[in-house]
Amino acid sequence: MSSMRTVKVGIIGCGGIANGKHMPALKKCDNVEMIAFCDIIEERAAKAAADYGTDGAKVFTDYRDLLAMKDIEVVHVLTPNYKHAEISIAALDAGKHVMCEKPMATTSVEARAMCEAAKRNGKKLTVGYQSRSEASYQYAHNYIAAGKLGEVYYFKAPAIRRRGVPTWGVFMDEEKQGGGPMIDIGTHSIDAALYVVNNYDVASVTGAVNNKLKYYAKDNGDWGAWGEDRPFTVEDSAMGMVRFKNGATMYVEASWLLNVQDGGHPTFCGTLGGIELMNGGVAINGERPDEKGEMKLFADLYKPTPADRTYFKDENLTSSEYEARQWIQAVVEDIDPITLPEQAAVVSEIIEAIYKSGRTGRTVYFD
Repeated sequence: MSSMRTVKVGIIGCGGIANGKHMPALKKCDNVEMIAFCDIIEERAAKAAADYGTDGAKVFTDYRDLLAMKDIEVVHVLTPNYKHAEISIAALDAGKHVMCEKPMATTSVEARAMCEAAKRNGKKLTVGYQSRSEASYQYAHNYIAAGKLGEVYYFKAPAIRRRGVPTWGVFMDEEKQGGGPMIDIGTHSIDAALYVVNNYDVASVTGAVNNKLKYYAKDNGDWGAWGEDRPFTVEDSAMGMVRFKNGATMYVEASWLLNVQDGGHPTFCGTLGGIELMNGGVAINGERPDEKGEMKLFADLYKPTPADRTYFKDENLTSSEYEARQWIQAVVEDIDPITLPEQAAVVSEIIEAIYKSGRTGRTVYFD
C-alpha cells in the first residue's frame, strides 16, 4: 500500500472505541497520517495525539475547529451515539469523507439525513460494522450469493451475554446512547446477518424489550457493578422478529444480562442447506449423493482464511485492521466501502422498530 497517496485523517472522539479499535488500526495503514484529534476532554485528545498523531498534530475540544482544517480528507466520528448524526453531517458538509462508529445514529430520521448529506456532498460515508471484515462472514456472504443454500428464508442474529454490562462511558444512559444492548451489540449482529444474506427489504418488525435482571444480577465479571452513581436507564435485553418482503424471517436477540449458558450463533437456513458461524469456523450442512448416488445428510466445518476475503488476501489482518484499510482504499481508489450508508440506515430502522414495537406491543410495518 506504500505506493498509495497519503490520506490525512482527523479523529473526533478519543475514548474507548477510538483507542481500542480505530486509532491502532489506522496507525497500521502506511498511507495514513492522523493530524488532528478532538475530544470534549482535552487531555484525552492530547494523549491520542501523542500516541497516534503526526508531529505537531492538532488538539481540539470543539469538533468544528477540526472540520475547518482544509488538509483533512477523512474524519472518524467516534463519539457517543447521540452525537453521531450531528457531527457526521457537519463533516460531510465540510467536504470530508466520514467513517462513523456504529450504530449509525439513534433514530432512523438521523440515519437517513446522514445518507442525504453524503449524497449531496458527493462524499463517502461508512459505518464501523467490522463483522463484515471477518473472513467467516465474507465466506458465508459469497457462499449464499453463489446460490449454494438455495432460497434463504430463516436466519438468526444473536448478540447475547450472560453477564456483560458495559458500566463505563454512557452505555447505560438512554438519552446519550439511544438504548441498551440492542443498539450496542444487537446492531452488529443485525448488520452482519443482513450483509450475509444481502437482504435489506424489510416488511415488518415485532419486538420485545425487557428490563428484568438489573436488580437481580450482582456478578458482572470484571466489568464492575452498577449502582446509584451509575443509573441503568436502558433495557437489559431485547428481541425482535423481522419479516422481509420476500417472505424471509430474521430473529434477533440482544442482551447484556440473560440467564443462558450458550446464547447461540448466527444461523442461515435455506432450501438447499444451512450455515452456522461458530468458533471462527463456518459449519455447513446439506444433502449430497454418496458413492452409491443416494442423497445423504452432511455436516462440514470450514475454517476461513484471509484468502476468503475480497481484499488483502495474503495478509492476516484483524477485522478492525481490514476495515480501516479497506475504508482508506475506498477513499483513495474511489470504490465502495464494505458498509454502505443506506445499508447501515436499515439497521437503524430495524432497531428503532424493535424498540417501538416493544413499547407499544404492536408490529411496526415498513412503507
